[in-house]
Amino acid sequence: MVTQVVEITEDGHYLSKYRGFMLVKKSETEAGRIPLDDITILILSAHQITLSKGLMVELAERKTPIMTCGKNYHPLSFTLPYDSHFDQAGILWAQIDCSQPLAKRIWKSIVFEKIMNQQRVLEYFEKDSPVVGDLKILAKRLKSGDPENMEAQAARLYWRALFGNDFRRDRRTGIENALLNYGYSILRAAMARAICGAGLTAALGIHHHNRKNPFALVDDFMEIYRPLMDMEIRKIIESTELKEELTPEIKRKLTKVLDNDVHLIKGVSTVMNSMHRLAQTFVSSLHAKENHLEFPTLIQAGKLF
Repeated sequence: MVTQVVEITEDGHYLSKYRGFMLVKKSETEAGRIPLDDITILILSAHQITLSKGLMVELAERKTPIMTCGKNYHPLSFTLPYDSHFDQAGILWAQIDCSQPLAKRIWKSIVFEKIMNQQRVLEYFEKDSPVVGDLKILAKRLKSGDPENMEAQAARLYWRALFGNDFRRDRRTGIENALLNYGYSILRAAMARAICGAGLTAALGIHHHNRKNPFALVDDFMEIYRPLMDMEIRKIIESTELKEELTPEIKRKLTKVLDNDVHLIKGVSTVMNSMHRLAQTFVSSLHAKENHLEFPTLIQAGKLF
């Protein structure tokens, strides 16, 4: 599966369908053609962009999300297909019928994987980091549903160890947070595509239940991938002289995270494909009324797989 995250950053572009391509024009001049089948996510960062209905239909048929970003690269909206799976109604009822005990067990497993991946990220940069031991203790103390909010406790330790004691996760301020906003937007859009492709209703979350959030389930499952993006951002910060705005080169590095190799039960795959597998095994879990989620191994032995 070819992964292309396409972002439109300049005003005045017109996007349309031309045979099997997305045709990009500016001032009646062709700026490029991209195979529709290769587009994983279309990101609209500029303010003045025109899309043809034909292009939107073609992207919807391919389950390709269109993401609109606001200030500081924070996603404001997603466009996803309404009907994308032969058994969507049946899967919807399975989501509605999901018991609280099963939902809590699944959330516990998600939080556990997230904390373990945070631990692996810290080990990558500092093998003997004392915070690693603290995270292991928190992971062992996890209970069904995470009633003691070990996720938040781990986050406080993790952020300070990764980005320094002065760092605060605030979507509105600082270049580091702008990097995180953009990187997480990529993960969120990719996870939304996987959720949609599996026939799941994104608004029905396992843990996130905000009525104003139409992507609660997406936000549940992207949690385990956040540390992978954090790791790439820390590497960028260490190797690049950062300015106040994200450069195209940095954006390309962040989008390439979707192509990173991970380990699944049946062998090596990509982050993007592992998201599809995770969504599919959630559907299986709903039907079986047991937790059969298949998580990817993101980091081993101090390096990415």
